[in-house]
Amino acid sequence: MVRTQVQLTEKQYEALKRLSLKENISVAELIRRGVNEILLSAEGMEKEERTKRAIAAAGRFRSGVKDLSANHDIYFTEAISK
Repeated sequence: MVRTQVQLTEKQYEALKRLSLKENISVAELIRRGVNEILLSAEGMEKEERTKRAIAAAGRFRSGVKDLSANHDIYFTEAISK
């Protein structure tokens, strides 16, 4: 790992500290995760990452699609091929 310095506002630091205690991870890990999100967003998600996220989200939301359970493979293939 490479060590670097980052200046944060008091509000940012306090919010990160609270979140780190709640999630039981270090402030540094929260910052690394935030950097990863920015990099993924800037570069566009790789197909593999999109697939992992789609699988993780499966079943968590209502789609409103009446035939989703019968045709989920078709919808999933369409979603990850974009």
